Amino acid sequence: MSGLRVRELRVTGPRGEIVRGVDLDVAPGECVAIVGESGTGKSLTARALVGLVPTGLTATADALDIDGVDLRAATERQWRGVRGARVALVSQDALVSLDPLRRIGAEVAEPVRIHTPSVRGTRLRERVRDALTRVSLPEPERRARQYPHELSGGLRQRALLASALVTDPAVLVADEPTTALDATVQARVLDLLRGVADGGVAVVLITHDIAAVRRIADRVVVLHAGRVVEEGPTADVLAAPRDPHTRALVSATAADPLNRSPRSDAPLMSGAGLRRTFGDRVAVDDVSFEVRRGRTLAVVGESGSGKTTLARLMVGVAEADAGALRFEGRPWSPRVARGSARRRVQLVQQNPWGALDPRWSVGRTLAEAVAAAGVARADRRAATADLLREVGLSPGFAKRRPSQLSGGQRQRVAIARALAVSPALLVLDEPVSALDATVRARILARLRDLQRERDLAMVFITHDLDVVRGIADDVLVMRDGRVVEAGPVTRIFSEPRHAFTRELLDAAGSAPGGTA
Repeated sequence: MSGLRVRELRVTGPRGEIVRGVDLDVAPGECVAIVGESGTGKSLTARALVGLVPTGLTATADALDIDGVDLRAATERQWRGVRGARVALVSQDALVSLDPLRRIGAEVAEPVRIHTPSVRGTRLRERVRDALTRVSLPEPERRARQYPHELSGGLRQRALLASALVTDPAVLVADEPTTALDATVQARVLDLLRGVADGGVAVVLITHDIAAVRRIADRVVVLHAGRVVEEGPTADVLAAPRDPHTRALVSATAADPLNRSPRSDAPLMSGAGLRRTFGDRVAVDDVSFEVRRGRTLAVVGESGSGKTTLARLMVGVAEADAGALRFEGRPWSPRVARGSARRRVQLVQQNPWGALDPRWSVGRTLAEAVAAAGVARADRRAATADLLREVGLSPGFAKRRPSQLSGGQRQRVAIARALAVSPALLVLDEPVSALDATVRARILARLRDLQRERDLAMVFITHDLDVVRGIADDVLVMRDGRVVEAGPVTRIFSEPRHAFTRELLDAAGSAPGGTA
C-alpha cells in the first residue's frame, strides 16, 4: 500500500473555484484531519477523493494517486472499480447512508459482492461477521439480521464503518463520522478509526470537531475559502496556531464557565418526581429540576437517556405519567399549554432543515410567527426585520429560502421564530450539534446576549460538554431516564461525583486535568 497523494486538487463550479489547489499526503497507518468552517470545501475535498463530485462541478488535480493508482483522468467506470475496494467513504449520517429496506448483513456484504464476486455463501457470511467484529459491534451475527432503524446512532455508524472496511481498502475517508453522536459514543467511534489507522490504513478525517482531531489525528490540514491555510503535526498546530483562521477554530472550542451569581426568585418552571413510560420502557424516571429567569439549565446524557422526552414534557406536548410539573407557579401539561400559554414556552429543534418549510421564504416563516404573537399586519415586516437583526442576520435574509442558507443561518432563523412570540422559556434540543466550532460559538454568544436582554430562561439539551461549559449555569446528568448527578456547572466539571459523569467528561476530554 502507498496511501494517498494529491497535488493541486481543484473543484470548480459555475461561479468559479470552490476548492483551490489542495495538496494532501496520507501514509499507510496515518490519520490526517481536514478541518475548517462550514463552506470551506472540506466535504467537497472528501467527495473528490472518492470520485463523487456533485453534478455540475468538476474536479481536476495534477496528481491523484490512491494506493499507487493514478486517478487523475479516471472515468466513472474506472472509479467504480476503485471506490469501495482501494478507497472507501464513511459519511456523516449513517441513517441516510444505510438502506432502510436492507438488513445490516446485506449492506456490509455489498462491497464484497461487487469487487470479489467469487466470495459467496459461508465465506461471505464469515467476511461480514469479521467486519462487524472488527468495528466492535456487539452480537455481530444478530446485528447482521437487523435493519438500520433497529440500531442506535452509534451502532449504525459502526455498521457503516464495517461496510467501508470489509474489502480492506488502502484509504478510508471519514466525512464528519461522529456528528450528533453523544460524547461516549463519539469516543468509541473515534477510537475505532484510530485503530483502523494503526492497522495500516491511510485515514482522512473530515471534521469540525477540534476535540476529535486532538484525540486521533497525527496531522491536521486547515482549510479556509477552499485553500490550505495551515498544516502540520496536530499537537503543534493546536498548541500554537499561526493562521488567524486556525486560531479562531481553536479558541472557539475553549469556552469559559459563566460563573453567574445564583438567583433567589421563584423558579419559572419546576418538575418534581416526573415519570414517563412508553409501554414497558421507562423514559423519564423520578426526575426533578428547577429553572429560573435569566438562567440556563443544561441536560446531558447519552442517546436514549431521556433528555428529549424530558424536553417534550417541558414544552407541553407530552404529559407525565406521575410527578408534578409547574410553569409560572401553575400546573403545566398539554391540557394547559394551549393558545397564549403555549407561546410562553418555545422549542428550538436540533435540525432546522426539517423544522423550516422549504417552500417558504424566511420572511414568510417569521411573519407567520409574529402574526401568532398578535402583531398587526402593517407592522409585521418591521417586526420580522427586527427579529433577524436580533439573531445577527440582516433584514435582506427575509427574501431567502432555507436552501439558500448555511446551517448556522438556518439555526438562527429557527431561534428568531421561537423568539417571535416573546417566550419566557426557550427549550433548545441539540441546537448546535451539527455546526462547526466557530459558527457554534457565534450562536452561543448570541443566545447569551438574548438571554441577558430578555431575561430568558433556557433549557439546553445537549451531548456536547464544551457547549455546557459555555452556556449553562446548572446541569442535570441523565442516564437510563434518571438523574445521576445535578448541580452548578463549575462543580460538576471540577468535582464530578458519579462514575457516569466522570465517564462523560473523560470521553469529551473535559475531565479535571483533561486536555480540553
